[in-house]
Amino acid sequence: MAVNSAVEPPRIPPALYLVAVLPPEPVFSQVWALKQEVQQRTGSRNAVRLPPHITLIPPFREVPAAFEPRAVPALAAFAAAQGPFEVALDDFAWFGNRTLFVHVSQPEAIQAFQAGLSAFCASQLPEIPREKRPFTPHMTLATRDLPPALVPALRDDFAQRHFSAAFAVHSFVLFRHNGHQWAPVQEFQLGHQPII
Repeated sequence: MAVNSAVEPPRIPPALYLVAVLPPEPVFSQVWALKQEVQQRTGSRNAVRLPPHITLIPPFREVPAAFEPRAVPALAAFAAAQGPFEVALDDFAWFGNRTLFVHVSQPEAIQAFQAGLSAFCASQLPEIPREKRPFTPHMTLATRDLPPALVPALRDDFAQRHFSAAFAVHSFVLFRHNGHQWAPVQEFQLGHQPII
């Protein structure tokens, strides 16, 4: 009896990706401190799994060896054609009882940028799924794993607080989840060539 000696190559599992804007200092540290506070108060691990960011393209799965060689130069080309824009943050809000976030006020500039990125990806990187939900820019402090018993006190506390910051966006980042945490694949400078 003949045995098929051909060995099938190992299947490489897809990785989880997302595209986001990170705020510069001092906003980064201010929001990171809030995320750490929420984590310490509630035990929310999701609060500190990602640095402070505004998601432009929510998580999606692709095989790195096939995706990254196409995505990195395409996203660099998109970034090079874009100019910087401003983002303003103002106070806190909730999505239901699951997600506490810093509210983006005057969101028109980032909404226009995200719409342009989404349209670009639809034509140049069609493997990135189109988001069906409307884009609501925000900077998450905690999500999904907040203990329901602690939400009322957290709501009351953050309703009394005020937070205000503004920053210029000069870049965005492609992240890949490495099985333990989110790691940057590439940062793309707006109006310039990409940097690592």
